[in-house]
Amino acid sequence: MIEIPIDEAATETHLPPGKLDGSGIGINYADAYLKPLKVTLPDGRKVACKRRGLKLTFTLGERTGEALLRRLEHGPGEKAIFQAALREAAAAAGATIEFRPGALALDPDGAA
Repeated sequence: MIEIPIDEAATETHLPPGKLDGSGIGINYADAYLKPLKVTLPDGRKVACKRRGLKLTFTLGERTGEALLRRLEHGPGEKAIFQAALREAAAAAGATIEFRPGALALDPDGAA
């Protein structure tokens, strides 16, 4: 497991009622959360995640996984919507993700 530090206080300022984005799924929150998620693993593989519209694209080395931010399926909370989509995109790339306080735990080999 690789720990990627996340500044949750900074990302949570993008959640309603602090900042309304009109999307209903927390686009601004997702963008703020994905910013530090661009790292290189000790074995040289690069990890990145981008958002385009409602689609998240998670890249781990040569593997890529995609997922959609789905309010009806995972909502109504913006955090739950984002976390479900990121887990799904990582799983499609063969990795697993755990959300921990102040960090994101990434298992690049997908072992639970």
